[in-house]
Amino acid sequence: MTRAPDLDDARDAARKVGDHPALEALARIGFVVSGLLHVVLGWTAGRLGWGGGGQADQSGALSALASNPAGTILMWVIVIGLAALVLWQVTVAVAPGFGDGAFDRIKALGKAAVYAALAYTASTFAMGSGSSSSSEQSSQDLTATLMQAPAGQVLVGAVGVAIIAVGGYHVYKGVTRKFLDDLEQDPGTWATRSGTIGYPAKGAVLALVGVFFVIAAVQHQSSEASGLDGALKSLRDQPFGPYLLTAVAVGLVAFGLYCFARARHQRI
Repeated sequence: MTRAPDLDDARDAARKVGDHPALEALARIGFVVSGLLHVVLGWTAGRLGWGGGGQADQSGALSALASNPAGTILMWVIVIGLAALVLWQVTVAVAPGFGDGAFDRIKALGKAAVYAALAYTASTFAMGSGSSSSSEQSSQDLTATLMQAPAGQVLVGAVGVAIIAVGGYHVYKGVTRKFLDDLEQDPGTWATRSGTIGYPAKGAVLALVGVFFVIAAVQHQSSEASGLDGALKSLRDQPFGPYLLTAVAVGLVAFGLYCFARARHQRI
């Protein structure tokens, strides 16, 4: 019986943190950062489709941004913005709003983990020790580690199915325009159209990454697992690949533009 007040106190503290104007301002910067990363990612994906080079994943986008003259300053801004999003998502998980259930808490924790990983990667670039290691290699290393665990194939397959489910949810959110429920008000026509295009495009790419994990599980080969960079390059190598990759690139840029609008209109 003594645990309930502690839990209530934790939720009250989380609400106070989540409602603080400073966190709100920094979280909005985080959405701008997310938008910038998706625009750079989309640009790189488009170049890949037509013979250009580059690493089409978040690490590659961070590496590209870090290489400009103001790269170090920009990296620290990215770290701060992403860290704010981590803290905000944690407050959402600990002290959800009215009507939020277990799914919303799990989703918030998942987003917090993604933002934390990106913030860590950005911090390594900010400190000059960053490496644009491919997400494909990271995925293969993770898969190899999971394969060694008991029921490793099942775990890898479960990861793949989970990623496919997240991708499917993105598609659903874009097609139904459910993303508008996250906002305080109508963001306008261009932002709505950007979200309608961007969410399904991002969802399709995530689903493709998940498919590679499932294939790796079925074939019991970690080398079959692929991150975002590998998934986009595999898409490029398909019939009409450059056109498909161009469409995905446009969608990723559109998602980035939606994130810019989200920075202003997100309900925090």
